[in-house]
Parts: sequence; structure tokens; C-alpha cells
Amino acid sequence: MTRTPAHGSKVLFSVLLGTFTVSLNNSALNLAVAELMTTFNASTTQVSWVVTLFMITMGMTMPLTGYLAGKFGRKRIYLLGLLGFLAGSSLGAMAQSLNGIILARGVQGIAAGLMIPLSLSLIFSAYPSHQRGRASGIWGAAVMIAPAIGPTVGGLLLEISHWRALFLMNIPFALLGLLCGYRYLTTEPSNQPRRFDIAGFTLITLGLGAVLFSLSWVDTLADLLRFQIITPLIIGVLALLSFVHVERRHPTPLLDLSLFTHQGFRISVVLACLQSVILFGCILLVPLRMQNALGFSPLTTGVVFLATALAAAACSPVAGQLIDRYPPQWCMSIGLIVTIVSLIGLGMLTPATPVWVIGAWMGMRGVGLGCAYLPATTAGMKDLPESSVAQASAMNNMSRRVSASVGIVALSIYYDITVNAALNQGATYTEASASSLHQAFFALACIAALCLPLAWQLGRAIQTTPDARTICSQ
Repeated sequence: MTRTPAHGSKVLFSVLLGTFTVSLNNSALNLAVAELMTTFNASTTQVSWVVTLFMITMGMTMPLTGYLAGKFGRKRIYLLGLLGFLAGSSLGAMAQSLNGIILARGVQGIAAGLMIPLSLSLIFSAYPSHQRGRASGIWGAAVMIAPAIGPTVGGLLLEISHWRALFLMNIPFALLGLLCGYRYLTTEPSNQPRRFDIAGFTLITLGLGAVLFSLSWVDTLADLLRFQIITPLIIGVLALLSFVHVERRHPTPLLDLSLFTHQGFRISVVLACLQSVILFGCILLVPLRMQNALGFSPLTTGVVFLATALAAAACSPVAGQLIDRYPPQWCMSIGLIVTIVSLIGLGMLTPATPVWVIGAWMGMRGVGLGCAYLPATTAGMKDLPESSVAQASAMNNMSRRVSASVGIVALSIYYDITVNAALNQGATYTEASASSLHQAFFALACIAALCLPLAWQLGRAIQTTPDARTICSQ
């Protein structure tokens, strides 16, 4: 396979077109919730399926990417995913009802589930091991900046046009991505066909779908006691446990769990899960802190989030180059220390804190994100055999999404319990919210502190592994 710098850049550009479009569209559509409620006279619960179904279908599709890429080739499956996203965007733009939009989002989720795990795999295949950090850093910068500018783009399009424009904007990027992907991605010969693991597929899709569905509706502790939530949650957990049992004994498993015998990959997944809790925890807590406790507007809240994304996007390529040249634990440790400091700072905000100080803390949070989040995943996967990267990426993504959902539920329940307890003791809602959020940010800082020794273990595991390519193969 050709690995010249020029070829690698063309592959990177082709993949960026697709993944950037998916990330941009997903965040831009969040602004259309209010307009969709008005247009279709729908409730918040009904419109929330525009977001929820995308996440569920994407999570359920990801386990298939390794098998499909092995049988048909990464290029074909990635382009199929991009074509599916184009079809979903077209369906959304032509939809005449809310159900039509929800269906389109389901198609987009399936397509994204095929594309996202293959993104790093395609990039890694175009670069030698010692250059993969830099390439994934550039990819990470684009993936981080897209959700940040998505609300701005979405707001602008809604201001000057119609909600259909949020789907139409994907079409030129997707078409260009298909053209570049067809031209520059390398076609691989199909592997020897292997028996499809129907039992594993059934269990993992049922498990992930049920868990993500139930967790998406939990806001309070009382929600966990509702039959319609606890039942699918229990079914999902049992299905996932059964999946692990079946896969360990299957001759041709859907997901090769033996990848977790690679210490570096195993630690990187744990790090990614813990940092996902911090990342999505901040997405939940910062708006509560700024709007409920400090009285800032949603616009101001969005601007300080932009500071995080810009800082993360600026640092991600630099971090990628650093982990190519130096032991990765140094870069990750710096990022985690900056994360801890920024979380403590966010936890100590008061009504007298000026908005620029909040923006500075959020910018520091972005620096920590860029230096620690993606580098952990890259360091754990960049020395895996190319045939295993798609599966490794899928397992990493699925683990992060489930852990982030669990983390958000835990923080939501904690916030609900502590605020209600403070209100019962005579505190005002603002005081109760501020006290609860103060403790929640410190809890996230403690999670970041727990990541520090794991970062050093990851670095040592990578340095002492003689040849990761002998670990496993399809």
C-alpha cells in the first residue's frame, strides 16, 4: 500500500470531508428542536427522537464495521456509509412530517456507524506508525471544531432559511467526499469469507440499543424505577454480558475481544471512557452552572463552549506530533493536569466571576482535551495491525458512548438529589444549584486525577511491547 506523504494527505482530506460533515450536522440540528416543535406541533419528547434515534442506530451499527470491512474492504464500506449519509440528508430535506425527519436521522445514524470507526483505520493505513499521531491529531482537530461551529452554522441557516437547509448543507460536502474517497482511498482485496456471527450481532445490537435507549430517558433517580426504563436497561445489560460470553467462545467472533489482551489498547479504552465522562459531564454541567447558578444567557454559554473547541482544535495537531516523537504519557499528563486545574476553576465560579474568566477556564479545558483525550486513543491503537484497527476503533467508540451515557445519568441523578435536599433545608434554587455543581466539578477533577497513573501505565505498556502486530489478526 502506497504511503507517500502526498497520498497520506489526500486520504486524510477525503476522510475529513465525511467525518467533519457528520459532526457538523449533528450539532447544527440541535438548534432546530424548537422550530420542529412549532412546525409539527410536537412535544419535546417527540422531537427528542431526532437526536436519540441517531445515537442509538449509530451505536448499534458500529459492531458491524470490522466484519464488513474485512469482507468487502474498508473503502467500499466507508463510501457506502457516506452514500447512506447523503441519502439520509436528502430524505431529511424532503421530509413532510416529523416521522419522516426521524426516519432520515435513523438512516444517518446507520451511515455514521459505518463511517466513524473506519475513519482512523483508513488514516492509519495511509501513514507509517511514527506519523500516525500527527495525522490523527489533524483529524481530531476537525472533529472537535465541527461540533463547536455547528450551532453557529445552524443558527445562521435557521435565521436566513428553513430547517431543511440543515440537511441540504450536507449534500455538497458528502458528494465531494464521495468523489475524493473514490479517487484517493485504496481499494483492498476482499478477505477470505468467514461465517457471520449472528448470535454476537443479535446480542450486541440488542444490548447497546436497549442500554442507550433507556439511559437517554433518565434525568432523576425516580426515572430508574419506571418499568419502561428499568426493563430495557436490565435486558440490555444481560445481552451485553451474554455477548462477551458468546464472543470468547466463537471461532469467528463479530468483535475480536482478544484485542483487550494488548495492555496498551486496554488501558487506552479505560482512559477514553473516563475522559468521556469528563467531556460529556462538562457539556451537562457548564450550562447548568452558567444559566441556573450564574444567570448567563444561552448565547454567552455557547460562546464559552466555543473557547473549549477552538483551544482543543489548536492543540490536537500539536499533541499528535508530540506523541509521534516522545513517550505519550508526557503529553497526556500535561493535558490531564491542565484538565484538573480547569475543572477546579469551573467549580469555584461565583456570581462575581466575569465571563472572560469563565472563557479562560473553558479554554484551558480545551487545551487539556486536545492534549489528553484523542492522544490516549491514538497511542493505544497506532501500533495495532491494520486489520484490527477498524474493530479496535469500533470497540473504543462503543465503550466511550456507553460510559458517557452512564456518566451523564449519574451526574443528573446526583444533581437532582442534592438540589432537592438543599431546597428541603431552606436554600434557594440558585444556592442549591451552585452548591451541587461545585461538588460535581470537583468529582470530575478527581476522575481526571485517576487518569494520571493510567496515562503513565499506557506509556510504559507501549514502550515495552515488542511487536504489537503479533497480538492478533482477523
